[in-house]
Amino acid sequence: MKFIKKIVVSISEKSILLRNIFRKTINIIRYIQYKLNTAFIKVDEKTIIFCSFNGKSYSCSPKAIYLYMLNNEKYKDYKFIWAFKEIDKYKELEKENNTTLVEMKSKDYKKYLAKAKYWIFNYKVPDYLYPKKNQIFVQCWHGTPLKRLGCDLEHFDNVLNTMKGMKKRYKIEASKISYFISPSKFATERFVSAWNLKEIGKENIMIEKGYPRNDFLFNYTEEDVLKIRKKLGIENEKRKIILYAPTYRANQHNSSLGYVYKEEVDFEKLKEDIGNDFIVLFRPHYFIANSFDFEKYAGFVYDVSKVDDINELYIISDILITDYSSVFFDFANLKRPIIFYMYDLEEYRDKSNGFYIDLKELPWKITRTQEEMEKEIEHIAKNFKYDESYVEFNKKYNYLDDGNASERVVNEFMKTKGEEADG
Repeated sequence: MKFIKKIVVSISEKSILLRNIFRKTINIIRYIQYKLNTAFIKVDEKTIIFCSFNGKSYSCSPKAIYLYMLNNEKYKDYKFIWAFKEIDKYKELEKENNTTLVEMKSKDYKKYLAKAKYWIFNYKVPDYLYPKKNQIFVQCWHGTPLKRLGCDLEHFDNVLNTMKGMKKRYKIEASKISYFISPSKFATERFVSAWNLKEIGKENIMIEKGYPRNDFLFNYTEEDVLKIRKKLGIENEKRKIILYAPTYRANQHNSSLGYVYKEEVDFEKLKEDIGNDFIVLFRPHYFIANSFDFEKYAGFVYDVSKVDDINELYIISDILITDYSSVFFDFANLKRPIIFYMYDLEEYRDKSNGFYIDLKELPWKITRTQEEMEKEIEHIAKNFKYDESYVEFNKKYNYLDDGNASERVVNEFMKTKGEEADG
């Protein structure tokens, strides 16, 4: 099957027409199969299914919402279902009350999708899956957008999708959503536009109450920090920690490897220049399948690509370096230094996604070369201040994040239950 899939992907990359035919045919077949297999399954008001990044991890807002409900007496008799691609990695979760794990795309997964009153996802669901009229689909998404999304895109160079096809998929997704979580007025406006919600009369589905995913950044303890450092093998490390989290490039795709990372940092030079004072936690975007040689930089560059929850990396890091990823919005809640390394700024801005924000608004240094980046690392490590421009940034984009967003969000999408409990 893997071999056949590679052939189909390879052919699809060369022909838009064939790609569309393949997708449409497969979606129709899967839609019919799902409907037939779940036609007689009744919706259970107290079953909730969670899924993060299409089953790749236990993280983000679905995790935060789950933990809030798990530890709240109101929901002690609810059944919580987690969908994962690799169940064995998350077996520990089965020890939690009323928690069941299912494998993505399995019969049990589809059964619980049909049964669960609430779908809590942070990523687009497949085109062939539609919630029933009496089910509630909560789209959490996974970050405040810097890059343009969906129907707002002006350029689109993904080798596996056309602009028209991509926008159509966003519109299909929009028709399914019951509630859409937003951390700010800015994000609300962009999500409404990107999913074309106003056109279909759904602009009022937004829950603008803060990001559940960021609650941990306000509630973590020193014990959490020590535990994470130990897990990464750096519990005794005295050097400062840099988290390097670049985004993926949609036009860097290989039919065999998937999305790949083109190395734009000379880690050998970086080690030579700053290795006495810093270590680097390197986290490629989750799309990237990559053969980066971490052994070559052992003791300086650490592979954190398999750490599910990036919040764990935020709280142990002294400096964040990124490019166009939305990670800086979340990290800013910690009021720590941020550096941008945008070596391909014009190309990315003008030929790829484009931005929602004028980069001049950002209160941090944008570096274009490794030399500039290294100088800024050394400068910011000694001279950083949480200044007025940083304060203003958080007032605009993170003003709702305070450690209690999960509670507010849950109360919103479960209004009736909340009112009954409070009354």
